[in-house]
Amino acid sequence: MKPIAWIIGLWMCLSSCTRDTFLFTSFHEPANEGLRLLYSPNGYQWKDLDKVLLKPEVGTQKVMRDPSMVRGKDGTFHLVWTCSWKGDKGFGYANSKDLIHWSEQRFIPVMEHEAATVNVWAPEVFLDEETGQFVIIWASTIPHRFTRGVEDEDNNHRMYYTTTYDFKTFAPTQLFLDPAFSVIDAVIVKRKKEDYVLVLKDNTRPNRNLKVAFGKRATGPYTNVSEPFTDPFTEGPSVVKVKDKWLIYFDSYRTKTYEAVETKDFKSFRKAKVSVPEGHKHGTILKVDRNILKGLLP
Repeated sequence: MKPIAWIIGLWMCLSSCTRDTFLFTSFHEPANEGLRLLYSPNGYQWKDLDKVLLKPEVGTQKVMRDPSMVRGKDGTFHLVWTCSWKGDKGFGYANSKDLIHWSEQRFIPVMEHEAATVNVWAPEVFLDEETGQFVIIWASTIPHRFTRGVEDEDNNHRMYYTTTYDFKTFAPTQLFLDPAFSVIDAVIVKRKKEDYVLVLKDNTRPNRNLKVAFGKRATGPYTNVSEPFTDPFTEGPSVVKVKDKWLIYFDSYRTKTYEAVETKDFKSFRKAKVSVPEGHKHGTILKVDRNILKGLLP
């Protein structure tokens, strides 16, 4: 028979090898280096892998801002990102099985049908398990298309979306959200079947804060937009569920801090104690098997 210490050691090893970890897509300003990743065992304290995994090659400016990533049912990671501040009518895309070896990068021209489009910002990819489709949402400005407040016409955003099963063929672009104000940085959250939350930035002046809205399908419609749950000058929400709480991370760009709140119901919010490396800029959070992280570590 094996010694008890050996058995305990084997059990601890197996437990460690199968435990999930959290990954947080990231970039550093001025966004010309490319994809970075943070990792965390608990969703609260984060470390930087301290290396660039994918250098941007598409778009007018060839930058990588707002990297959003989701893992398909076949294990493939799909990444989308903002590739220019203005001028582009689409976003960047690449995929990987291990986050080390990447496909050829492609430019997805989702707004080419709208000649006056100013920008395509912060694409967010979401796997809709109800339909099997990937839903991609983003913010664009089309001047003189919508009612505006004090914002300039080229800063009056609305959310748009497309869907795809394979990232080769995409459904025609549609309007995703018009809350009667300029909106950017929206994130889809599924609580349960026919119960979705949209975390969004009210980009109007003087607000520039985060709110939530509610819907029955991933593609909306989303209604009952809440009062803000963050101070002004906050953006880039990233949402992850840790045990029985939802953590909403965000960039407090006036104070140059990265913060988070906790919620159980998306109605009441409490500041969370988190630790995020300096220089991190917003992306998305996903849970993966620890073996994925092991392949990325030195």
